Amino acid sequence: MTTRRNFVLATLPAAALALAARHASAQPAVRLQETDPAAVALGDRQDATQVDKAKWPTYAPGRVCANCNLFAAKGNEEWAPCVAVGNRLVNAKGWCAACVKKG
Repeated sequence: MTTRRNFVLATLPAAALALAARHASAQPAVRLQETDPAAVALGDRQDATQVDKAKWPTYAPGRVCANCNLFAAKGNEEWAPCVAVGNRLVNAKGWCAACVKKG
């Protein structure tokens, strides 16, 4: 037997998620700062040539955000959202340890 209370409790999470998504899309995108904790944890550099290769051995020349599956550019933008850092904007010429080559 379905009650009104069960219905409200079942639909409340979906409504909250839709509201949060709507609110997030209304926020202007912000550029990720290299000092941000998420950026520090991933070794993010907005210029891949500045990556500390001793600290981040997975880096290889030519591996940049523009060639990453997580980089959500719609075209050839210099800055675009990145899934790895909460859709904040990262530079197409940058790099981080979450880099997943487009394939």
